[in-house]
Amino acid sequence: MGLITAKIILKNPKETELNEMEVDTLVDSGALHLCIPEKIAIQLNLKELYKREVVTADGKEHLCSYVGPIEVRFQNRGCFTGALVLGDEVLLGAVPMEDMDVLISPAEQKLIVNPKSPNIASSVVK
Repeated sequence: MGLITAKIILKNPKETELNEMEVDTLVDSGALHLCIPEKIAIQLNLKELYKREVVTADGKEHLCSYVGPIEVRFQNRGCFTGALVLGDEVLLGAVPMEDMDVLISPAEQKLIVNPKSPNIASSVVK
C-alpha cells in the first residue's frame, strides 16, 4: 500500500474570526496523533498547552509543543483534539481518525467515512 493522503479542514474553535484551513494530510493509522507544522500552528494561533517528548519513526527523540484545541473535519465528520507541532506536513493519526469514525480503504487507497455508519459517526463507549 502506498502513501495515503486526504484533504481535511483545520480550525481554531476558540478564535472564530480566523479562517479555517483546508490542507493536504498524510494519513497514517500507525501514528497516534495529529501532527502539524509550526507554520499552521502560527496561522491558526494555537497556544502551547504542554511539551511532549516523542519518538519518530527514525528512532530519534524530540521535545515538541502540544497545541490546541484544534477542530478537524473530513467530509461529514469532525472532532476536537490537540496536535503535536512537528514536521513539515500535516499527519493524521489514529486518535482523530477513530474519533471521526473514518478509516483507510486499502482497495481504494484513500481515507473514507466508515461505510457501516455513513451518516453519523459511531463509537464504542463501553
